[in-house]
Amino acid sequence: MNTSQPNLRWYDYLRSLVGIILFMTLFTLLIPILSVLLILSFGRLSNWFIEELAPPIARFILWILGITFNIRLVNQGRLDHPAIYIVNHASTLDILTILALGIKKVRFVAKWELQYFPFFFLLGRLTGQIFIRRQNREKAIETLQESYKRVQKHGYSIFIAPEGTRKHEMPIGAFKKGAFRMALDLSYPIVPIFFDGNASLSRGGSIFTTSGIITAYVHPPISTNDWKEELLDKHIEDVRGRYLQWSNT
Repeated sequence: MNTSQPNLRWYDYLRSLVGIILFMTLFTLLIPILSVLLILSFGRLSNWFIEELAPPIARFILWILGITFNIRLVNQGRLDHPAIYIVNHASTLDILTILALGIKKVRFVAKWELQYFPFFFLLGRLTGQIFIRRQNREKAIETLQESYKRVQKHGYSIFIAPEGTRKHEMPIGAFKKGAFRMALDLSYPIVPIFFDGNASLSRGGSIFTTSGIITAYVHPPISTNDWKEELLDKHIEDVRGRYLQWSNT
């Protein structure tokens, strides 16, 4: 995994600006239509939006940016069964690559501040995404636990970046407990997804990116059936160790 600072050229800046404008324009135009459809369907179209509409839009924006996006299922890795999906988080490109995955019946755990952007607020609330205040640990845990009943009732999967922020030491930051606590509480397996390319094409909080290839490696689910709460820290470090290994290959 190459995490060196990308060498941006003038046309990279131009393509990035075009991609940002298109992304914002498409979602701005779609929000009123989708809002009406979601309300009339009592939210039943939310899965269709996440699984069928958002992925091609995200892939189109990636294409505009000159990025080829690939998904590799490693040893029968899957994206269609209830699980806690986790991913390494290091770039603004993560938003696009996460949407491009098209995971079935998934709900995303996102930072509270994303709601300050109107289209994230409207679509997030209408489609039942989970917004947490990461600075307040007790409140974050309470919000996650309140979502359990809805998650179990509908057979939803949960998608979360255990690093919590893209602002961390490369290549992999410390993992927070939230994702793993949810896996224990819900008796869900953990499916690790490793993005190779996001960090090298666009570092940190930059909105600019260079062209290249991004591959999402979907690894086999990790069963949590025999996990012990008192050993949770060790389990977390074991999973993080896998990400460190993948980042060095």
